[in-house]
Amino acid sequence: MYSFDREWEVVKSVLAIISIIVIAGFLAACGDSEQKSNLAKEPINNQEETSQEESNQLGEESETSDPSKVNPIEQHPNFEPFDGKIDHIHGLGYAGNQNAIFFATHDGIKVYSNGSWHKTKTENNDYMGFNAVEQGFFTSGHPGKDSGLPNPFGVLKSFDNGETLESLGLLGETDFHLLGVGYKSNVIYALPPNNNSKMKAGELYVSENLAETWERVEAENLGGNLFLFAAHPTNSSLVAIAGEQGIYFSKDKGQSFELITEGMQGTTVFFDQENLWYGGFDGNPKLIKKSLKDGSEIEMQLPELKNDAVMYLAQNPQNPLEAVFSSFNGDIFISTDGASSWKQLVKSGALQ
Repeated sequence: MYSFDREWEVVKSVLAIISIIVIAGFLAACGDSEQKSNLAKEPINNQEETSQEESNQLGEESETSDPSKVNPIEQHPNFEPFDGKIDHIHGLGYAGNQNAIFFATHDGIKVYSNGSWHKTKTENNDYMGFNAVEQGFFTSGHPGKDSGLPNPFGVLKSFDNGETLESLGLLGETDFHLLGVGYKSNVIYALPPNNNSKMKAGELYVSENLAETWERVEAENLGGNLFLFAAHPTNSSLVAIAGEQGIYFSKDKGQSFELITEGMQGTTVFFDQENLWYGGFDGNPKLIKKSLKDGSEIEMQLPELKNDAVMYLAQNPQNPLEAVFSSFNGDIFISTDGASSWKQLVKSGALQ
């Protein structure tokens, strides 16, 4: 059965490259909220409707889906300048297609926009399974100290920069660490760590209607000890998964997978419209761009990474020359020239 502890055994395995102390600290911080969960360990036969009180806490999300009508981060009333330390990144991306990079952490959303950093004033939650999409983001996780939401989150979405969070289901039932969501399609791939009212633990599911219903898929040839999911932005049939044995790729909506790497552990996966980007470690960190058209591969330039590897990666949908990644050691790099060179934004969690 899939479990949180097993997931981070994969991370530690990937990080023969990383200090045990770093990983232990990560586990301790994220594990605290996991232990506070009243997560069901057996299937729930009757899923309760969200109470009126919980609905009020979730809020009525803005109906505006045009990012141009949402205040820029610097002017958004729910954001304030940030100059602290970024710990435990659980996902990143260009949420809302607005040239701003969102980083999901264990204590809320941090955003890098126009050369400056900001943080959310409210809902500073422990976000897990974070996926940026064209209109905002999807996520799971646990409530922070300032949140009245049930624990765990199930599947949530926000289309107003995280000011309000809308439940799509399984609220109070499951914390998904493994979610992959199409940037434009909003197709969701998920692997639950526990049984819930709609899923069995350790099985792969897909939803094409915003988590209203879930279809279990066979996932033939998919190995264990998985770390990260990625769904293609528009083609719902394409999904990739990074795991201990390497990178798995499916062209049939997760029914079957092919292991497309040899002799390396998988560390990251990301799709742009025409390519699958994947990272790995074979004694050295790797970042590969694989063409979806002809299967050709290009090894991309990386900055110097000592005992480290690429963990989360995203490309700016408005500018394909811009990409960003975070590493297992808590570094963040950005490139504006197609990954030919990189500028360091964060070093071991400290803003540069």
